[in-house]
Amino acid sequence: MTSFAPDSIVLNRKLPLWYQVSQSLRASILGRSPRDPLRLPTEEQLAGHYGVSVLTMRQALKELEDEGLITRHRRRGTFIEPSARRGAPVRLLGSVDAIVAQQSGMTTELLDHGHAPVPAEIAEYFPDLGEVATYHRLRSDEKTGEPTNHAHNYVRPELAGRIDLDDLTRWPMTKVLRDVVGADISRITDTVEARLADPETARLLDVPLLSPILHYTGVTYDADGRVLDVAVIYYRGDRFSFTVTLDAT
Repeated sequence: MTSFAPDSIVLNRKLPLWYQVSQSLRASILGRSPRDPLRLPTEEQLAGHYGVSVLTMRQALKELEDEGLITRHRRRGTFIEPSARRGAPVRLLGSVDAIVAQQSGMTTELLDHGHAPVPAEIAEYFPDLGEVATYHRLRSDEKTGEPTNHAHNYVRPELAGRIDLDDLTRWPMTKVLRDVVGADISRITDTVEARLADPETARLLDVPLLSPILHYTGVTYDADGRVLDVAVIYYRGDRFSFTVTLDAT
């Protein structure tokens, strides 16, 4: 039986290896094609793929099993759970792969794109620019079709020519910038606050006007400290929660 093939990552030795592996595998599972096989490689094969010990791989798989993304059967193997619930609580521990995992696993519709003057609310991040490339997407639960969040991305214009619009319906912008465009992403800062749904958000997410939502702003920087992308995402407050874990080291 053919096994599912996860993406590869470069591990950061400052973060727990099991966590990075679990988040990378989580993103691969949630971003898989419906045609991909459900069976995962063996623990030993996955450990070799990621360059970690079998014990570390086992800990990563337990994380995904506890979340309900995989099921493990003695002597039969480990399988992706096709009906796994999307939009689960988000756990962030400082890795780019955690951000990718956060945004993966949903049906994505590109509502519009183009170029526009830098919005006043994010002008501080693009002091050298008068215009940015813009992308507006709506994400929905794959199983129910229920809208869960809509996202505005504001990207440096020189990167826009290397972005394939089809990729934006399959992958998060972070993955496209890093793995397709080849941007050198060094860090992402996240800000989450409670707000009330404005008319556009209420219409797109099918929630009452002024109902609670989570307003997320993610700012992506390159190694020189230059902002590459600002993501502004509006999450349904009844579908998402954020858990942030700080590494004490």
